[in-house]
Amino acid sequence: MDKHNIKRLVIVLTLALGLGEVKAQQNIQFTQYIFNSLSVNPAYAGYKEEWFAQMALRSQWTGIDGAPKTGQASIDGVLGMNKNTGVGLQVTADKLGAQSATSVYANYAYRLRLDAEDTQRLSFGIGAGITQYGLDGNELRTTYPGDPTIPPGKISNTIPDIRFGVYYYNPRWYLGVSMMDLLSGDQSNNIFRWDANATSNLKRKRHMYLIGGALFDLSEDMKLRPSVMVMEDFKGPTNVDLNAMFIFGERVWLGAGYRMGLKMGKSYANGQQNLRSSNAITGVAQFYVTERLRIGYSYDHILSRLSSVQNGTHEVTIGLTFPQSGYRLISPRFF
Repeated sequence: MDKHNIKRLVIVLTLALGLGEVKAQQNIQFTQYIFNSLSVNPAYAGYKEEWFAQMALRSQWTGIDGAPKTGQASIDGVLGMNKNTGVGLQVTADKLGAQSATSVYANYAYRLRLDAEDTQRLSFGIGAGITQYGLDGNELRTTYPGDPTIPPGKISNTIPDIRFGVYYYNPRWYLGVSMMDLLSGDQSNNIFRWDANATSNLKRKRHMYLIGGALFDLSEDMKLRPSVMVMEDFKGPTNVDLNAMFIFGERVWLGAGYRMGLKMGKSYANGQQNLRSSNAITGVAQFYVTERLRIGYSYDHILSRLSSVQNGTHEVTIGLTFPQSGYRLISPRFF
């Protein structure tokens, strides 16, 4: 089998897993979540205490036709002079072969002040939104014309959802936990039903996220920022993402990461005992063009047989901070 046919086979298998009731399905994961954790925790809204907008573009497994492509835009900030209320809006568009998903979430966070100097806060967040799922049958090739398991054209359905999170931070470390896809997860009915025989074609899974990190001074102009994210869907392997960033003069960030899947002693259904972890190494860079504008880039290289038929994953982010008159930041925002 030549390389071109292998690529076709890989994407077909990926689509089949996405359309079937697969217990190991995982949500979208951005490598550069470390620059804006709103995508994994609604309680993060307003952390920077200034209005912050970010755009992220992710192209996964480049070189494979129909591989995942994701775009996300968000904005968040604080309301009121006491900075107790954080709000945010997040829009995400994702496409995998014939599948597509577009979601919009509004986020609200109540931020408790824990000390007189206002250097640490405990934030409770909630996010509410909707996701429109689409499937274009015209992009699916079948062996038998008129296959009833394939929709005759493009179909879509909209699912509501809520998410919750808690986030604590001080100038030296942070810790957050969140639950995502609470309404649309395992309790949701079929998103698509175009044929009586196709009863479970596309489902989202409930996820829990645990994030944490710290900041260490290595010298007057260099800092170390290690971080970890654990993503758990309670069905498949637990995803663990380890990162470390070196910060030079508060303007240049360079680092790397390692992503792995752990079985964590889980028992799987027949045929799933041999699920393999999707290990990958990542390289990340961020540069502040100005005090308010930053650009980030990351590259993921997967450590599996798939690495021979794809050219890695690329992700680009652009972030812009809007100054607010009358506000004074107690300390720089590194998380």
